[in-house]
Amino acid sequence: MDALSPENLYPYTVSRPIYSNPTFEEDNERQAREERTLRERLSRTCGCSGRQALKVVKGVFPVIDWLSRYPIREWLPSDVISGVSTGLVCSLQGLAYAMLVSVAPVYGLYSAFFPILTYFLLGTSRHISVGPFPVTCLMVGSVVLTLAPDDHFLLPGNGTGVNGTKADGIVVDVEAMEAQRIMVASSMTVLVGLFQVVMGVLQVGFLVRYLSDPLVGGFTTAAAFHVLISQLKIVLSVPTNNHSGCFSILYMLIDVFTNIRQTNIADLVAGLLTIVIVMAVKEVNTKFRHTIPVPIPIEVIVTVVATGISYATELESRYGASIVHSIPRGFAPAQPPNIELLWNILGSSFSTAVVGYAVAVSVAKVYAAKHDYTINGNQELIAFGFSNVFCGCFSGFVASTALSRTAVQESTGGKSQMAGIISAVMVMIVILALGHLLEPLQKSVLAAIVIANLKGMFMQVTEVPTLWRQNRADCFIWLATCLASVVLGLDVGLLAGLVFEMGTVVVRTQFPACSTLGNIPGTNIYRNMKDYKNIAEVPGIKIFKCNSPIYFANIDYFKERLRATVGFDSVRVFKKRNKALKKIHKLIKKGKLRATETGEVVSEVSLGVDNKGFESERDSGREYGQVEDGDWPVPEVEVRVDWAMELPVRVSVPKVQIHSLVLDFSAVSFLDVVAVKSLRLVIKEFLRIGVNVYIAGCDDEIVRKMEALAFFNEEVIRDLLFLSVHDAILFIKLETANGSMQDAMVEGLSLMQDCKEPLPFTEEDDLIETFDNQHRAIHGLSN
Repeated sequence: MDALSPENLYPYTVSRPIYSNPTFEEDNERQAREERTLRERLSRTCGCSGRQALKVVKGVFPVIDWLSRYPIREWLPSDVISGVSTGLVCSLQGLAYAMLVSVAPVYGLYSAFFPILTYFLLGTSRHISVGPFPVTCLMVGSVVLTLAPDDHFLLPGNGTGVNGTKADGIVVDVEAMEAQRIMVASSMTVLVGLFQVVMGVLQVGFLVRYLSDPLVGGFTTAAAFHVLISQLKIVLSVPTNNHSGCFSILYMLIDVFTNIRQTNIADLVAGLLTIVIVMAVKEVNTKFRHTIPVPIPIEVIVTVVATGISYATELESRYGASIVHSIPRGFAPAQPPNIELLWNILGSSFSTAVVGYAVAVSVAKVYAAKHDYTINGNQELIAFGFSNVFCGCFSGFVASTALSRTAVQESTGGKSQMAGIISAVMVMIVILALGHLLEPLQKSVLAAIVIANLKGMFMQVTEVPTLWRQNRADCFIWLATCLASVVLGLDVGLLAGLVFEMGTVVVRTQFPACSTLGNIPGTNIYRNMKDYKNIAEVPGIKIFKCNSPIYFANIDYFKERLRATVGFDSVRVFKKRNKALKKIHKLIKKGKLRATETGEVVSEVSLGVDNKGFESERDSGREYGQVEDGDWPVPEVEVRVDWAMELPVRVSVPKVQIHSLVLDFSAVSFLDVVAVKSLRLVIKEFLRIGVNVYIAGCDDEIVRKMEALAFFNEEVIRDLLFLSVHDAILFIKLETANGSMQDAMVEGLSLMQDCKEPLPFTEEDDLIETFDNQHRAIHGLSN
């Protein structure tokens, strides 16, 4: 629908009273919210009936709900086709991703099998394919290389070059190294699962929302760089040292280029051909996804062909190619985690748990929205948690999901997790019967498959220019997280990116957008004065809007912007007026100033020509010593000082050009105790210089927060709250027209005859009113 042109606008008229908050609540009978006691809430939550028990069981085991309604004829054929296709991809990706963890390929098959079983029972997504994910595999691999590097398993050797021989005749005890590494990986996987289960039970799945899309994009792009570099040495088949932590990418590149002359040509050619072919066919699958009924399983085809070529040409013995070697049949026996290792991997395990869940739930939400169903974030945490615990106990490593594998399951017709179970059956067939056939497969082919699947992660770089145009803060989050993760490592980089993201939130709320509002003539619309030409400021009134929660971190900035908006400092005005009044009072006592009948202050000579021959009563009294100088009795009179005019004393008092201030709180969603105390103080400071303050647009929740924090008192009353800015403006205009509003430009000062009455403004009051609570606390601690 086209926007309405000015001539086609539809005016409307609303007739209602001017509402302050108390009046509105009285007219509409505001109700007090019913607050349940803790016992009542517990009894309601923990109460048990047959229906509630069934609901709880279905919530814990979602398979009971969807499997009982599973349409076998409509969905089973599609799930079978999808499961077979996905199972083949899972098997190959499991073999490939095991190298990211620095363990034998067979453990990748275990990681592609066991998590599916528990997720089938506990998961709420119908489409994601559970299994290894490159980012989490690399995070586990960095811990594995840190706790079980090659240097811990060196043995004296004969220099024959067998079994990982070093140049100086030192060999690596491969069996002990493999056993220790899989123990580290499986123990970390169990700990990751326990973290996820605890988070799910505590219903803290919302914490993953702090991982914003820019942060996840930057992190996964950096992870793709780490994966690329880690697989580059396998494609080239060059010896390198194990590196993890800060600058690991740089050290790895130095090792690769130092030994570049030792590149195995057979592995290099096989790896490059695999990358080109897999990426090209994937592009074909993407381009013709609407015409091809089933995506071409190019990874499977390339793996079978490469295995056949390697076996037929004896690449290992003739050309020294690095192959998979042993893939034992059957499953490894279950084993508990190493408790002693857990304390060394707490931080890395927690970050891996968060990343794995964040990636999985993001992919699950995409397909849930596409197919019109919902997922339960906390139940997903529990499902992945138990999947990882189960997988870790059977020598697997961390499971999540991968977008490419999930896309295969969904695009081949997968309707439910029945496809996942069938894919697990395919992986089991490979483990029990077909695994040994892949022993001649070159490792460079598996590494190339990993690299080819990184394209989607690398393509996230194209989002940076868009983020720069849309929101530069998000762009900086993306860049900072990516750079930190590349340079510092994935664990520290993720933490650094999260801290930077939180910092941008703090900065954006600590320095919020504040504006001065004006009125669109003839309407009840108020907008920023800087954004429109056809807008007018209400005479004598300033309207100030803050577009942010107000709390301890930004209250000082709020007061600074408020001072800039009104054009004066209320505390300084108060002090200057106080100083001027004291001087006027003193000059009147000395007889150098007099007050006219109207109360205006004038000098003696300004009333007429000074007659030297005239002896006044004051002069005769002074001559006979009846009074002392400066103590002449002054009749009771009210002195009126017009602060807008030139004063009879030499004190520069800032001009106050307004009589009312309206604070628009329609965008304020939160107030804390520091903000409430400071706001109350600000209002008092304005009130004592004759500027009335009104707060408009407060949500009921903000009003309740004000009441709970004792914002209102004898001076700051509830009547200063108004439903809208327009209500406040109309009220001010009405009060001004009725003459009931005090003139802010005139200040009264009563002088008693004995001149012993204290001035209305004292230095003690000023000290008490203007000291900040924080300064008072520091002053108290110092005494």
